[in-house]
Amino acid sequence: MTVFHSMNTTASALTAQRLRMDVISSNIANVDTTRARQVNGEWEPYRKKSVVFQENQGNSFSSFLNAAMGTSTKQAVGNGVQIREIKQDTETPFKLVYDPTNPDANADGYVQHSNVDLLKEMVDLISATRSYEANVTVFNANKAMLSKALEIGKG
Repeated sequence: MTVFHSMNTTASALTAQRLRMDVISSNIANVDTTRARQVNGEWEPYRKKSVVFQENQGNSFSSFLNAAMGTSTKQAVGNGVQIREIKQDTETPFKLVYDPTNPDANADGYVQHSNVDLLKEMVDLISATRSYEANVTVFNANKAMLSKALEIGKG
C-alpha cells in the first residue's frame, strides 16, 4: 500500500459517481422519448438505464507480486470501485398514455412512454451528487494530511 492508495481509491469513487450522474441525466433527458430504438421493425420507447458497481479487484503489479509471493491476505483496506455494467431496465413496463392524435399511438389510441420514473431519478441524482461531494471532501482531507506530513521535514 502506497501513500497515494487512499487518493486512488477516492478517485475511483469520484469517477464511478460521475458516470452514475451522467446515466441519470440521460434518463431524465429521455423521459418523454417514444422512439429510442427499433425492435423487429417497431419503435420502442427509451428504457431506463442504471449503473452497477463492483469492488475493484486491485489488478496492480503489487497485488500480483504479493499473490505470487504468498503474502497476499484479505486486507481491511479496499481497492476502490469500478463499473461492472450499465444495464437497461427490462422489468419495469412502459407507461401507457392515451393520446389518439399522436403518430406513435397504437390501434387503441395509447402511446408507450419510457419506463423512467422522474421522481426516482431525481432522488438518485441527489444521492449520487452527495456521494460525489463526500468523496471530494475525503480527497481534499487526504491531500491536506499529505501536505502537513511534508511540512514536518521542513525545519
